[in-house]
Amino acid sequence: MTGRLAIAGLGPGDAALITPEVSAALAEATDVLGYAPYVARVPAREGLRLHPSDNRVELNRASEALKLAAEGRYVVLVSSGDPGVFAMAAAVFEALEAAPECGDVAIRVLPGVTAMLAAAARAGAPLGHDFCAMNLSDNLKPWELIEKRLRLAAEADFSIALYNPRSASRPEGFVRALDVLRTAGCGERLVIFAHAVTTPKERIETVPLKDARPDMADMATLVIIGNSATRRVGRWVYAPRRAS
Repeated sequence: MTGRLAIAGLGPGDAALITPEVSAALAEATDVLGYAPYVARVPAREGLRLHPSDNRVELNRASEALKLAAEGRYVVLVSSGDPGVFAMAAAVFEALEAAPECGDVAIRVLPGVTAMLAAAARAGAPLGHDFCAMNLSDNLKPWELIEKRLRLAAEADFSIALYNPRSASRPEGFVRALDVLRTAGCGERLVIFAHAVTTPKERIETVPLKDARPDMADMATLVIIGNSATRRVGRWVYAPRRAS
């Protein structure tokens, strides 16, 4: 038997931002896999098996999802935000390369609202012109590559969305990122710290980069560095659509 695998994004936190397509997949699923806090967001029901796991076993989780689907089950593998943005979709296709016997599994990637879009909407329109997104975690890439990309993004005058800025195990990473950006001449750029957007713990702070402190960010924070033209209008922050 060959089953189905949907890789689904649960959005940034508010259930209202889960797409109807993802809700329909969860309603049909026989099995839901994912990082434990994300699986906890899926309502339990008769006939549904939940498989929570740790956040450091992405490839194992992807392999298990493929295996269950190959056995004929309808599996939904959940991520927060969008599964294709620093999340589980890439892990599934990496696992699939190593498991040709699962090649007949019907796979769908179901998009979700990723954190940078939710954060940008709360702040105004800081991604209104060209931008890039980066993951500051150095678990899967060396710091030297992160530093190079930050420096080049600043030089190109992109707005920059930073995922996973600062964790308990690597608090120094965000400090180093701020130093790179200040050295690149970005001290006057506006920086948005969007903490736990769309949840009851939401907090939005905007300061010039020169005044940004490392403790303003954690793993529940999405950081947006504005480009050189980004400015305030009242309580809002936006990037003009025309290049300077």
